[in-house]
Amino acid sequence: MRPSLLALPIALIACSSMTSAAAAQGADDPFTRTIVADFEMPWAMTVLPNGSALVTEKDGRMVLLIADPSKNGITATFPVTGVPAVDSAGQGALMDVVLAPGFAQNQLVYFSGSITGAGGKGVSLWRGKLVQDAQKGPRLEGVEQLFVARPFVEGNGHYSGRIAFSPDGKYLFFTNGDRQKFTPAQDPKATLGKVLRLTLDGKPAPGNPLVGKGFEPEVWSYGHRNLLGIAFDASGNLWEQEMGPKGGDEVNLIKPGLNYGWPNASNGSHYDGRDIPDHKPGDGYEAPKASWNPVISPGGLMIYRGAMFPQWKGDAFIGGLSSKSLVRVDLDGTNAAKGDQWDMGARIREVEQGPDGAIWLLEDGGESQGRLIKLTPKG
Repeated sequence: MRPSLLALPIALIACSSMTSAAAAQGADDPFTRTIVADFEMPWAMTVLPNGSALVTEKDGRMVLLIADPSKNGITATFPVTGVPAVDSAGQGALMDVVLAPGFAQNQLVYFSGSITGAGGKGVSLWRGKLVQDAQKGPRLEGVEQLFVARPFVEGNGHYSGRIAFSPDGKYLFFTNGDRQKFTPAQDPKATLGKVLRLTLDGKPAPGNPLVGKGFEPEVWSYGHRNLLGIAFDASGNLWEQEMGPKGGDEVNLIKPGLNYGWPNASNGSHYDGRDIPDHKPGDGYEAPKASWNPVISPGGLMIYRGAMFPQWKGDAFIGGLSSKSLVRVDLDGTNAAKGDQWDMGARIREVEQGPDGAIWLLEDGGESQGRLIKLTPKG
């Protein structure tokens, strides 16, 4: 049971059971694993300027982790109130959470989740102001629903819902999965199976590339399946990873207006064994920069910019769900190649960079403990 914010001062809560515990260590790991906190099926996290963090949990909870630099870690967790209800059946969840550009001044947080509405279910994008109140507890105020995927359809899968801001802070990129319906990914009148580019208020961004071709005005790229990671590198390239079908998990370099092929082209096959044509030159579809077969079932995506692991600066890190792994991808300009894959012994849902340059992992919590694990250099 989490301690009450009303009963204890924020910065002085000692939670020794949540810090300094060692996670199972692989013999060849180049890092040391330390358990920082434990959750109930966490989905995503974002780090605040003061070193604290927000974590979303599948069932619809958002949690604030309080940092205490004097203890070199997280000292307590508190529920954040004011979060809209989500439909968490199947792959549904309270999903991504990302700080707004200028968070230090505006305290705005963007987050996503799956909801029920006319016609079925879909993914929603919200924005609210984070208030860290020592007396009443952390809460979101003035929550606005900025965007909802369309159309709503039946089913509980492939919502996606990942968020990234352009390097200049002017635009928001939002992923909409194909909802396991295949053809919407190629349908110009659906936002499903697409990467979207929006204004910070959730409107279609001006200059989106496919409006003149009859597409919905938010669409930036299309032909995607289940997009569970999206991030910009230091050069401004937009990278995305998505789950393929039976084989064919992908890392893509996202460019405006391009068609990435799903469901007409994939390096995998349908689950019933039916073939899908592979990506090949001249087929009109943008091929992935890296793909996996057997699959890794990619969760979150992070591009490392810290100093703690200088040998990996600029590389991408992916959480592996079914593969129970942490996957490193070598990024070199606009090229990508598979790098290391470390066995983590649990489904990894999210990868983030900590405030000190450590790598933070969230276990999925479905078949594992749902822990936050901090990776630091061995020795």
